[in-house]
Amino acid sequence: MPPQIGKYRVLRKLGEGATSEVYLCRDDFRGRDVAIKRVRSAGAGEAIDPRHFEKFFAAEAALVGQLQHPNIVQIYDAVADPEAPYLVMEYVPGSTLRPFCRADQLLSLELIVEIGFKCAMALGYVYRQGLIHRDVKPANLLAVLRDGVITDVKVTDFGSVLNMTSDATQIYRVGSLAYMSPEQLDGSTLDARADIYSLGAVLYHLIAGRPPFDAQTQSAMMHQIYHVTPTPPSQLRAGVTPAVDAVVQRALAKSVEQRFANWDEFAQALSALITTQQVPRGHLQDVLDTERFTLLRRLEFFSNFGDVELWEVVHRGRWQRFNFGHALFRKGEEGRTFYIVAQGEVEVFRDGLRVAQLGSGTSVGEMCYLAPSAELRRHSTDVIVTEACTTISFTPESLAQLSPSCRHQFDEAFIGVLVRRLHAAHEALAHPRRIL
Repeated sequence: MPPQIGKYRVLRKLGEGATSEVYLCRDDFRGRDVAIKRVRSAGAGEAIDPRHFEKFFAAEAALVGQLQHPNIVQIYDAVADPEAPYLVMEYVPGSTLRPFCRADQLLSLELIVEIGFKCAMALGYVYRQGLIHRDVKPANLLAVLRDGVITDVKVTDFGSVLNMTSDATQIYRVGSLAYMSPEQLDGSTLDARADIYSLGAVLYHLIAGRPPFDAQTQSAMMHQIYHVTPTPPSQLRAGVTPAVDAVVQRALAKSVEQRFANWDEFAQALSALITTQQVPRGHLQDVLDTERFTLLRRLEFFSNFGDVELWEVVHRGRWQRFNFGHALFRKGEEGRTFYIVAQGEVEVFRDGLRVAQLGSGTSVGEMCYLAPSAELRRHSTDVIVTEACTTISFTPESLAQLSPSCRHQFDEAFIGVLVRRLHAAHEALAHPRRIL
């Protein structure tokens, strides 16, 4: 093991593949751990053309700083070292999904669907950047572990990526056979549905403990991919509902026209499995990220937020459940928190009189963020929960941790809220009888 790679101290080896080795290193300048993937030079007797190594490296190097998504491993830097070029990437504590494909280590169905949803959203983002991953497989999906529990997933390894906007020569017919779509095998023109097929194959493997197709020879495997319908997952694992079968089998359809038309459609189908309770609920968490994301997408306040910004809200916001009668604010208190009502209802009282009734998608307490002085942050009303509600809350400090684009979306949403309230106040003054 080398003691140093460029300016990075090597801590330990994380793994290796056919074309590269991955090390955990320390970036002393930035004070963070990083993962470095160093391309292994093709040695004597190796069948792989050395030029392919260069193209795999170049494909990922071109993406430095380009993919900014919470479920994609960030690529920080690429160094074209003449002996062994390497990539500097975000370090993800955990493991790949490969161990969880074993029959004795299978994950719960709800967690598998959650993983599938997050991967679909991430790969949808990738496709909107003009990219097709082409090597979606368990080894290229990293499970984020905290105290031995999977809390997130990240897509990695873009060495096989097809850049649809690039004029540079790219490698074709790459990928892992067990997860490759029929059109990828025969060299046809690809679109998002090739990766949709591959993710469907990964979900099948995670559910059933075996891939959709398995054979001793490459030719036999290819025959199955082209002509054989995989066994429904429900026949291989107890608790799998017909709805889960239908989603996975549609993703694995031989014909691209019979698959999900795009990533949003696939993601929505996965999300629906959770919201319609088509998978048994476990005890990992009260509300899954999938449900939270879907809930936010329906709210007017977040209507202009992109998927990446919504994921930030899911992970950075404080989610709370309040019962009838709870006071979010009391008159005279200085506000430090603002709330967005995701579900339920609150009422606003001034000196004992109800002046407003607010439902899902509305915000309260935003002056704690917008007000320039402490006096203006002092509440002039009581805000009481009148129907059990779920809220997402932020403080000025937690909001400052969001990306600039996400904060910009909050600012625009707040402007919209203030304009609507000013308009309502104007109407109340101009036409009091009509308002009352």
